[in-house]
Amino acid sequence: MNATSTEAAPGRIVLLTTSHRVAPGLLSWPAWQALHAADAVLCADGAHPQVPYLREAGIAVSEAAPTAEELVDACAGGRTVVVVATGEGEPALTDGLARLAGSGRVRMPDLELLPASYDLPGARLLDLVQVMDRIRAECPWSSRQTHEGLAKYGIEEAYEMVEAIEAGDREELREELGDVLLQVVFHARIAAEDPDAPFDIDDVAGGIVAKLVHRHPHVFGDESAETPEDVKRHWQRTKAEEKQRTSVTEGVPLGQPGLALAAKLASRTRTAHLDVPLPEGDGIGYELLALAARAESEGIDPEAALRAAARVYRDAIRTAEGNGSGAA
Repeated sequence: MNATSTEAAPGRIVLLTTSHRVAPGLLSWPAWQALHAADAVLCADGAHPQVPYLREAGIAVSEAAPTAEELVDACAGGRTVVVVATGEGEPALTDGLARLAGSGRVRMPDLELLPASYDLPGARLLDLVQVMDRIRAECPWSSRQTHEGLAKYGIEEAYEMVEAIEAGDREELREELGDVLLQVVFHARIAAEDPDAPFDIDDVAGGIVAKLVHRHPHVFGDESAETPEDVKRHWQRTKAEEKQRTSVTEGVPLGQPGLALAAKLASRTRTAHLDVPLPEGDGIGYELLALAARAESEGIDPEAALRAAARVYRDAIRTAEGNGSGAA
């Protein structure tokens, strides 16, 4: 008769899970308490990244992959056994324990799932960086890409993101945001290889963090802002301090779509309280310029307004063709 069929205390099984996105050894206090108090600590993967740190902390870790029955027997007499889960988890073990518990023939130990480390918000970005590193090294296409070759994809993905927003398609938006994020990580990975002025994704993230903190003194400093207009004034002032520009037109990309360019110039002029009349001339260009400036003064994005009207026009065309109104 084995120990599991006796009246002895059944003991305790602790399944310890960790995140590979958190540095090994950075475990929760309950996890360290469980590890130090355990009668045995087992891990099926001898190369598990936590094992060296546990042993350095004085935890005796045995490389073992017991069956459910063997693990229950190891807990007999009130013993506590901690199982450090591998990266894939322990599905065979947990399934076996569930079968034993369901049989009603075995007095089961107490079972506890103890997360020893947790992913912080944004932790999956580490996976993206790791995947991008491997793709850059091993993919025949990705390994040959340059900033110049990828530029067009960044524009395309940004437009597709805007289209998803305007269509109200949240699933599509989630996917398109991922595609935009990929462009950022891809360019940063390429930049890390530059022999003269390399930078990586951490430099990119660090730069935008510093910029956001500096441009939000009402959040991270002693200044106050009660309205969106107050926030915009803080943003414009700190931006001017950073850039030391001599003209409000500096930093306005001339390669953007014409309506957006006209609206941006009108916005910069209005924000700077400059009295610059719109140029007069013949032709549709001047008329469009005036319309874009008017839209901006009324808080309307002329590009978005034109796209909305164009979608209505598209639906009318499809209706005329007998194809129905089409999807928005």
